[in-house]
Amino acid sequence: MRRVEVVKPPISYADLQRMPDDGNRYELYDGELWVVPAPLLIHQIVIGRLHVALVEHVRRHGGAVFVAPLDIVFSEYNVVQPDVIYFTPESVRRLDPRQVVRFPPDAAFEVLSPSTARNDRGRKRQLMARYGVPEYWILDPLAKTVELSRLTEIGYDQPIVVSEGCCASSVPASKSISPQCSLTGLRFDSFRP
Repeated sequence: MRRVEVVKPPISYADLQRMPDDGNRYELYDGELWVVPAPLLIHQIVIGRLHVALVEHVRRHGGAVFVAPLDIVFSEYNVVQPDVIYFTPESVRRLDPRQVVRFPPDAAFEVLSPSTARNDRGRKRQLMARYGVPEYWILDPLAKTVELSRLTEIGYDQPIVVSEGCCASSVPASKSISPQCSLTGLRFDSFRP
């Protein structure tokens, strides 16, 4: 006798919106629900400092920066919540505060946690490339590295991994980020509580 596989229907963004608020963050990868676990304190420290640095950059150069939770709806079955999201001044014109964001940010930043590292470097990175996010940054506060993936015609190139010096951004109106400096001088040594 042949074994029968139970096929779960894909979960849509509409399904996600009907879910009760249980305090969890959720993402969708091709209709598969992914629960984003609560981060460690170091993760929150890095996000907070990165956000402050990017807000200062936005104040000087324009654009907009947001922190999770904020749904980026690429399609009805692909929804992500990057830790920090940057939109150039040109992209800001497309944002409607009363609507979900349905276009890619100009840069997405993930701060690694042990529970999300594999997904952030794998499925989420692939999804960001598929939907045209020009730059995908991964900050690893434990390894004290920054990984920058830039979009090409065939997806993301091999990530530039920086542990010293600066890595320049190709996103208009932005500068650089690294373990030693960021868009406005953020340092990894300042991430320690």
